[in-house]
Amino acid sequence: MQELTPKQIVEALDKHIIGQHDAKRAVAVAIRNRWRRQRLEPEIAAEVYPKNIVMAGPTGCGKTEIARRLAKLTGAPFIKVEASKFTEVGYHGRDVESMIRDLLDQGISTIRAEQATVVKEKAEQLAMDRLVQLLLPEPGPTATSPRPSERGPDAESPPGGWVSADESTEARDRLRQRIREQVEAGTMDDKEVELTLTSRPQTSVMFANMGLDQMDPSMSDMFEKLIPEKNKRKRLKVSDAKRILIEQETEKLLDEDKIVSEAIERTEQSGIVFLDEIDKIATPEGSGGGKGSPDVSRQGVQRDLLPIVEGSAVNTRHGIIHTDHILFIAAGAFHFAKVSDLMPELQGRFPIRVELHPLTKDDFVRILTEPKGALTMQQQALLGVEGLDVVFEPESVQAMAQLAAQANLQLENIGARRLMTIVEKVFEEVNFDAPERVANGDKDFTVTAGFVNERVGAIVEDVDLSNFVL
Repeated sequence: MQELTPKQIVEALDKHIIGQHDAKRAVAVAIRNRWRRQRLEPEIAAEVYPKNIVMAGPTGCGKTEIARRLAKLTGAPFIKVEASKFTEVGYHGRDVESMIRDLLDQGISTIRAEQATVVKEKAEQLAMDRLVQLLLPEPGPTATSPRPSERGPDAESPPGGWVSADESTEARDRLRQRIREQVEAGTMDDKEVELTLTSRPQTSVMFANMGLDQMDPSMSDMFEKLIPEKNKRKRLKVSDAKRILIEQETEKLLDEDKIVSEAIERTEQSGIVFLDEIDKIATPEGSGGGKGSPDVSRQGVQRDLLPIVEGSAVNTRHGIIHTDHILFIAAGAFHFAKVSDLMPELQGRFPIRVELHPLTKDDFVRILTEPKGALTMQQQALLGVEGLDVVFEPESVQAMAQLAAQANLQLENIGARRLMTIVEKVFEEVNFDAPERVANGDKDFTVTAGFVNERVGAIVEDVDLSNFVL
């Protein structure tokens, strides 16, 4: 995990997410506490459990975006899952333990990528040797001319005289070196070589639709051993063959047992699970009577989550994962339910609660202008490919923010997602006509407040039309 301070984590999130300072602070402290715990004595570290977080706030206010950005900030195993896709054990669907298996798989992929970087240089050298060998195969046993003393008295000397084996080897080495230099320079990228490709079908993918992706790990391994590898000879360009050979040599150099062992350790000590849409498994009063629910599986999923969040042993194909020190961050809109509608036992597993606030017009203005990759910058970049230079007047940004806030007030409040609808409606005609505009010599386009109101203002004012367009 990167050794980022809470302040640095918040600053990194501020580059992409506007507002929600309390949520950013809570997440930053939780991430930093992971780093702190790893530097404690083993006796006390075993007693320090993560303080799980539940974030409640309206849709489109930045909960999921925080998860996306956290995944890039931390080098720890991180996975985002939707609580609504899980079902109680015994029902069709995925059980909650599958998210721990997915978290371990993510950890293995991360560590494999790290180890591949370490052995990259050696793998490239070995791959280059194999590629040169394919371009210049070793001569067969009949290719060497016999010595003069080994030929008959009447045999004629070969053209150019007899060449010793040492001289032949030196000549081949020089030729191999020239070929190697040409491959490295890229001058032979269009030449073709014949390569053997090996593949093994993935049982988890083959049986996913049948629900067998959650089969017993030993059973999954048995299926993989039953399915033979497939070898296929294929002609490839040197540039493609080089990439495949590097991948093959990298796999040979990696220690799979060491990777899995380190992934299990890192998953148990630093793993983070972001459990989104947790409000969808809440059972609000009055839905189905009392604390009941029309969906019989909701409360069952909560019961299944309890041991996972509190700490239990999950069996995976790579070994047992103990979830005691995995950090869980839950989030939900809680439009029709409250955090208190979750089972009391599950509420207790999330001691830190953070409320995210609805976005205002001023927030929308900042969202359109401040973050890296803001919607306005995306439109400028996309139309710039066509050769159209787009300029936004400050008043036009204010107008789009005002219309988004007004639409959220009149219709369902979907937060920042409304901005995408507004921006797309503003640029609907421009996106369509951009190639013809540039072809006719019109290479500049200025977005004004009047243009924004002309394209979207009337739709926002007409509530009935807004329900279908915005």
